[in-house]
Amino acid sequence: MLTQFEKEVLKNIAKVPLGKVTTYKDLACAIGRPRSARAVGNALNKNPDAPTVPCHRVVKSDGRLGGYAWGVKKKIGLLKDEGVLIKNGRVVDFENRLYIFKK
Repeated sequence: MLTQFEKEVLKNIAKVPLGKVTTYKDLACAIGRPRSARAVGNALNKNPDAPTVPCHRVVKSDGRLGGYAWGVKKKIGLLKDEGVLIKNGRVVDFENRLYIFKK
């Protein structure tokens, strides 16, 4: 059973379009909990509908990948399939791939 917080995280991550990524911090801000980036990561780890609900599109604020419940190799593969390239553990052209939630 997901908490209301976890449901909010998953509802909002579903808004990130194919070929884009967002950050744990920006996702936390989008749900009105700007200091909850780590809790966002924990919520994403519980995603029962991955990869349909695209938790693999969430990365660290500096473009590094962060974790993934099915392993980083799987996260890289899913992102690559969506046109997001990874080099040395970071999103290539991070600034142009970044999806910022509307306030």
